[in-house]
Amino acid sequence: MRKVMTRPRPRPTATRTPAGRPPNRRDSRRPTPPSSTPPSPSPTRPTPTATPTRGQAPGTRQTPRTIPAQPPPHPTEVFAERLVLVLSGQRPLHWVARHIANTAFDDLARLAELRPLCAGGHRPTIHRIGHYQPHPEAYEVFARVATGPRLRALAFRLALGPDRRWRCTAVETDPSAT
Repeated sequence: MRKVMTRPRPRPTATRTPAGRPPNRRDSRRPTPPSSTPPSPSPTRPTPTATPTRGQAPGTRQTPRTIPAQPPPHPTEVFAERLVLVLSGQRPLHWVARHIANTAFDDLARLAELRPLCAGGHRPTIHRIGHYQPHPEAYEVFARVATGPRLRALAFRLALGPDRRWRCTAVETDPSAT
């Protein structure tokens, strides 16, 4: 039996600049400097130099640290987030239609009408995701979802289709949520 508990991974925040804009973004309303000549530093401002840190020689520069690339999220995490968004009413049902098998789509449509994860203005958050792999082409997934002060259960099954894409084949929530 291969039962696995996963913890949510922190989202990388180094892809954005501190101002919240994408890197190398230019304002379209302002003229751009001529591309043939690079802007020269002003003579009144000294150019910034790297200051040596503790244990570093005065003439050496410190190289900036790069954040290593994160592996892609597990399919169980992706589907759990998608199902929570649909069951809370934040996304429409057709947003996940191509990732859901026929019988599970009917169950999800019935559940989505009831909005089991929508609780008085509180956005649901996934606390824990775990899965069991009965065979290499299927996952049985369970998730604990907090909606305000309550903790709800969400369970679903993923199967690998002939096109090598994961599809949700069954969806259930705790009976008190419906």
